Amino acid sequence: MIPSRPLVPGLLSRVPAGPKLAGLALAALAMTLFPHGPVSIAVCLAAVLALYPIGGVPLSAALIELWRLRAVLLVLAIALAVFVSPVAAWMSTGRVAALLLLAALLTLTTRMSDLLEVLQRLLRPLRRVGVDPEAVSMAVSLTLTMVPVVAGFAQRVRDAERARGVRLGVRGVVPLLVMTLRHADQVGDALAARGVG
Repeated sequence: MIPSRPLVPGLLSRVPAGPKLAGLALAALAMTLFPHGPVSIAVCLAAVLALYPIGGVPLSAALIELWRLRAVLLVLAIALAVFVSPVAAWMSTGRVAALLLLAALLTLTTRMSDLLEVLQRLLRPLRRVGVDPEAVSMAVSLTLTMVPVVAGFAQRVRDAERARGVRLGVRGVVPLLVMTLRHADQVGDALAARGVG
C-alpha cells in the first residue's frame, strides 16, 4: 500500500492540488536562488509556521515534523557551524526546515490521488522524449510521503535504544536502513500487485 497521511480538513485542503504544488515549487526556487540574510530566513520560517493554523492544520503538526527531522537538521547545522560559520548554519538549516515544513503541509492537505493527477498532467508533454509521466509522478509522490515515514523509523530506533539503555551512535544507521529497505520492498510488492511498474 502506498504510504499516505490522513487528509486534514481546513482552508488549504479546499485549495486544488495544482496551485499548492506550484506554490511549493516557487517557494523552493525563491529560497534557493535569491540571496537571504539571517533575518529573512527567520521571517520565512515564521511565515511557513503561520500557514499551518491559517490552513486549518494545528501548529503542533509543524512542531511534530520538526521533532521527527531533528536528527537531520542537527547534523546539517553542526556540520555547517563547524566547517563554515554559525550564520551559514542557521541560514541553510532554516531554509531546509522551511521547505520540509511546506512539503509536509502539502501532503497533510492534499489527497495523493489529486497530486498524482496534477503531476501526470504536467509531465504529459515530456512523453514525446521518452518520459513516463505515470512513473515519474508516482516517484515524486512516494518521495514526498516517505520523508515522514523514514523519520518515524528513526524515532523507533531511538526509542529502542532508550528502552535497552544503549547508545548505538553511528551504528543506529544499520537498523534504520534495514527498516527503510524492508518498507521499500513492501511498497514495491504492493505496487506490483496492483499492476504498477
